[in-house]
Amino acid sequence: QVQLVESGGGLVQPGGSLRLSCAASRNISSINVMGWIRQAPGKQRESVATITRGGTALYADSVKGRFTISRDNAKNTVYLQMNSLKSEDTAVYYCNIREIITLKEYWGQGTQVTVSS
Repeated sequence: QVQLVESGGGLVQPGGSLRLSCAASRNISSINVMGWIRQAPGKQRESVATITRGGTALYADSVKGRFTISRDNAKNTVYLQMNSLKSEDTAVYYCNIREIITLKEYWGQGTQVTVSS
């Protein structure tokens, strides 16, 4: 059973930065897409960013220019650097890894990000 362990959430003031990390507990298929999804209270789940094994990244319009997704294939780890945080970024952030060939999908437990003064 693969587990995704997230870390890095917390409370930050508007304009601040946080870095989220998500590591798989064991090796998974290297052909996968890693991503971050968030859900704010009363709102639908939103895909924040995804990145392929080759490094191609896609971002939601709401975070373009402020968030950067990256990955370390050797460590089966995905990161989300969040800068210039806004109150509307407050949400629970989940990491997700989807194996392209097997279609298996793994989810992290979620980490709370709160942007408030």
